[in-house]
Amino acid sequence: MQSDGVRLTFAAMGIRAVLAKPFAAYIAGQTKEWSSNPVLSQSKVFMNLVQSAKHTVFGRDHGFESIRSHADFIKQVPIRDYEELKPYIERVVKGESDVLWRGKPAYFAKTSGTTSGTKYIPITKESIPNHINSARNALLSYVHETGHAAFLDGGLIFLSGSPELEEKAGIKTGRLSGIVNHHVPGYLRTNQKPSYATNCIDDWEAKLDKIIDETLQADMTLISGIPPWAQMYFDRIVARTGKKVKDVFPNFNMFVYGGVNFEPYRAKLFDTIGKPVDSIETYPASEGFIAYQDSQRAEGLLLLLNSGIFFEFVPAEEYFNDKPTRLSIEEVEIGKNYAVIITSNAGLWGYSIGDTVKFVSKAPYRLVVSGRIKHFISAFGEHVIGEEVEKAMKFTTEKFPEVELVEFTVAPNVAPAEGMPHHEWLIEFANPPRDIQAFSKELDDQLRALNVYYDDLITGNILQTLKISVLQKNSFIEYMKSLGKLGGQNKVPRLSNDRKIADTMQRFAT
Repeated sequence: MQSDGVRLTFAAMGIRAVLAKPFAAYIAGQTKEWSSNPVLSQSKVFMNLVQSAKHTVFGRDHGFESIRSHADFIKQVPIRDYEELKPYIERVVKGESDVLWRGKPAYFAKTSGTTSGTKYIPITKESIPNHINSARNALLSYVHETGHAAFLDGGLIFLSGSPELEEKAGIKTGRLSGIVNHHVPGYLRTNQKPSYATNCIDDWEAKLDKIIDETLQADMTLISGIPPWAQMYFDRIVARTGKKVKDVFPNFNMFVYGGVNFEPYRAKLFDTIGKPVDSIETYPASEGFIAYQDSQRAEGLLLLLNSGIFFEFVPAEEYFNDKPTRLSIEEVEIGKNYAVIITSNAGLWGYSIGDTVKFVSKAPYRLVVSGRIKHFISAFGEHVIGEEVEKAMKFTTEKFPEVELVEFTVAPNVAPAEGMPHHEWLIEFANPPRDIQAFSKELDDQLRALNVYYDDLITGNILQTLKISVLQKNSFIEYMKSLGKLGGQNKVPRLSNDRKIADTMQRFAT
């Protein structure tokens, strides 16, 4: 009878769900071990990184042979962003070996740059497990804590970029999500959606229709993707079937997301689904998988201290100092805003990823993403920064010499009253363009040229082109006056990732 009971359990749960539980327990044990010894975990990672790269070009240039401590590292390796590390990366892109890490990278993750267009972030064979295992362990942490594993037996959607890869100097190159798609474990591929061919479709709307064709009759249980993309998928399902998502996919109970703040989307997403579902937040980046939500009961994301990345944290207010304080994990404090600096087995050294975080726990170390070092818009994953909108405006006004600009600010419109989501530019002109539509198109074209993510979203019909709201004379003065911040060093941010400023300034629209 016991063997019959075991067979019935396997039949009811499915083989993946059954096997996931002991594996989840094993991973949970490993996680508890390294997270309970954070300083030791980071020390091991640090020394391994320095020793592994001491004979590289970068290692020789920065005296890795003499580095014995974090203090030595601070003296010899400055904080750099992509632009400052670019001379080394360009040598790698040209095919040179042993520059930032041993040998050549396995991949380049192509991402949007801040001042030079496309960035090429190396991914080495040593750093691939950081991206793949971290995503897996996020799911297994949920399984271990809740005991729920049935979602692994149904259809799984990973909404991602195209897995088609180019080559640069013999190194495969593409979007991170497309690269990761090649490493989905074999035991999940049989129930993974969409198909490879569908994932390769560039136009998002065409791709979405094909995904719906492939999933509508499937037993979908897990959906993973950026919230606005998932929302579009759900909206199309409702439009095609006339049903809530829960009635189309009755066993759908897990949503995995990352990349943008979920809160603006939560209410509408769950309303479209027709019920709340459990969710897991992740913190992946092209530079490395930083953290994931390891508990449904605790606030924050577990910082991955044993996954090939050594972390430093700079107090946000010191970031632009010549020699900012660089803290290791044992020195951080709860509730303070820090810029994240990583050193990794992808060959990134003292690298600023541009994010700010706040710790909510030190036992274990859990954090929340608090923003970016600079103002930005990433409501849809586009990572548009202040420098890009300022350049787009500068290049556009040069083509419209009659224009005199007073001030402007930019915000996302996630849920417009009509039409598709877009960026709204609130502009006060001293002298407006003669043709506002032509000006608007040029401005959008300039931003697309400066930011490949934004261009992808426009090309894929996820966003419509930007909209300009022309503001009355003295709008920004009156706005700042209403805040009691008129004059001095106070100014309106060039762009925001929410609509607090934009909604307030709507009253000044002509």
